[in-house]
Amino acid sequence: MQLGLGVDSVLLVGAGLLLAAALTSALFATVGAKLRVPGALLFLGLGMLFGNEGFDLIRLDDADAGLVQNLGAVALIFILLEGGLTTKPTDLRLSALPGGLLATVGVVITGGVTALGTWVLLDVDVGTAALIGAVVASTDAAAVFGMMRTTPLPRRVSAMLRLESGANDPIAVMLTVGLVATVTGDGVTAGDWVGFAVIQLGGGAVIGGAVGLVGVAILRRVELGTEGMYPVIAWAMGALAYGLGAAAGASGFVAVYVAGVLIGGLVPRHRRSILGVHEALANAAEIGLFLLLGLLVTPSDLPSVAVPALLVALVLTLVARPLTVVLCTMFQGFDLRSRALLSWGGLRGAVPIVLATFPATAGVPGATVIFNVVFFVVLVSVLVQGTTLLPLVRLLGLEETRPGWAPVAEVLPIDGVDVDLVEVHVTEDLPLHGRYLHEVPPPDRALVAAILRGNRVLIPRGDTRLEGGDVLLLTSQRESASSLRLTAWARGEPLPDVRTGGRAGAPLPREDRDER
Repeated sequence: MQLGLGVDSVLLVGAGLLLAAALTSALFATVGAKLRVPGALLFLGLGMLFGNEGFDLIRLDDADAGLVQNLGAVALIFILLEGGLTTKPTDLRLSALPGGLLATVGVVITGGVTALGTWVLLDVDVGTAALIGAVVASTDAAAVFGMMRTTPLPRRVSAMLRLESGANDPIAVMLTVGLVATVTGDGVTAGDWVGFAVIQLGGGAVIGGAVGLVGVAILRRVELGTEGMYPVIAWAMGALAYGLGAAAGASGFVAVYVAGVLIGGLVPRHRRSILGVHEALANAAEIGLFLLLGLLVTPSDLPSVAVPALLVALVLTLVARPLTVVLCTMFQGFDLRSRALLSWGGLRGAVPIVLATFPATAGVPGATVIFNVVFFVVLVSVLVQGTTLLPLVRLLGLEETRPGWAPVAEVLPIDGVDVDLVEVHVTEDLPLHGRYLHEVPPPDRALVAAILRGNRVLIPRGDTRLEGGDVLLLTSQRESASSLRLTAWARGEPLPDVRTGGRAGAPLPREDRDER
C-alpha cells in the first residue's frame, strides 16, 4: 500500500529549488557582496538552469502564464507588505509629492518615451512598441526593496524609491490592460483609462488605510498571549487589505503597501518580531518569484532579441528614466546628485515580467517577442544598475551610515514583566555622539543597562563616552510613549508628555509620533 497526494511532487521540487537558491545565495554571499551581484539575478539564472532547457525539472510554457500571474501576485503581497513595514510615515512626508508624481505621471512619461524609442529604433508596429513601453514603465518593488536592504541611500532618495515602487504598479497595469484591450479590438475610451487609474490608486489607498488602522488597533490593544502571534496578525491584515482592494476593483498592491506603512509606523512595541518574520517571508517570496520567472523564459529565444532589447534598455535607462525624474522633481530642492541616484535606482524586475504575461494570456500577436524583450531588459537593469548603484552612491558622496528606515529607538518587549528593553543606536549625527553619559542622562523611568560596542559589552558609568556605532540597551517602565521619549532624548529634543501623548503645553510633533 502507498499513500500519495497530488501536491507531493510539487512540494518536493519546490522545496528543493528554494533550498538550492538559498544555499547558492549563501555560498556566493562573499563574492556577491564584493561584486554587488543582486540576488534577483542569481535566482533568475537558477530558474533558467532548472527549466525546460536546463535540467528540465519543471516545464513551464506560455500556457502557464496565468499561473505565473497568480503566484506572482501572492509573492508581491509579501514583498510589498515588508516594504511598507520598513517605510516611515516621516519619510513619506519628505517624498510625498515627488514620489507620488513618479508613481503616476512618471510611469506614463517613462512608458511613452520608451515606446517612442522602441518604435523608432526597432522594426515593430505601434501596438507592440506601446505594450513594451507600458510593461517596463514601472519600477519593481521586489528589486528596489531588496537593493535598499544593503545599499545606504540618502533618506529622501530611499523614501522616494520606496513610495514609487510600492505605488506605481496600478498605472503600469492600467496602461498594459488598456493597450491589450486596444490591440485585441476591445473599445477603450479615455474616460475608461482615467476612471480605472483613480479607482485603482484612490480606492487602494483608502482601503489599505482603513485595514491598516484596524490592524494597528488590534496589535496595540489586544493581548495575543505570545509574541509569535503578532507577525501572523500583521500578515493577515496585509492579505485582507489586498483581498478587499481587489474585490472592490481597486489596487490590492497599493492597499497592502499602505496597510504595511501604518502597521510599521504605529506599532512600535512589536516592531522587532513583526519585521523579523516578514523580512524572512519577503526574502523567500523574492526567491520564489524570480525562480518562477526564470522557469517561464526560454533561454534559446533570448539571443534573437538581445540587440533590440539592449536598445530598449538603453532608451529606458539613459533617456526615459532621467527625463522622468527631472520633470517630476522640478522646483523641489533636488540637486543633480540626488536626481542621478533616483534615475539609476529605478530598477526593473519581477513586476514588468509578470505584466509581460498579460499579452500572452490575451492572445496578442507577438506576445512571445514582448515577453523575451522585457525579460532581457530586466536582466540588463538588475545586472548593470544593481551592481553599480553602491559605487555610484559612494562616488557622489551620498552614502548613509545607517539605513533610512532604521529606527533610533526600538522596543524589545519582555513578556511577563511591566518593563520594556529598548535599543538606542548611536550615530554620528545624534547629539549623544561624543558625550559622556553623565552629561546626557536618560529620562525618568529609564536606565542604561549596558552598552554594546563592537564585540564588547560595556557596563555603563557616568564617565563612559558614547561613540558612533554604540548600541545602548535601556530598561524602561512599560508605557505607550517609551520609544517616543527615548527617541526624543537621543535626538536632544523636548520629551513628550506621557499623560497627554505630547509635550507639555504643545501637541506632539508629527515626526516624533511617527518615529517608532
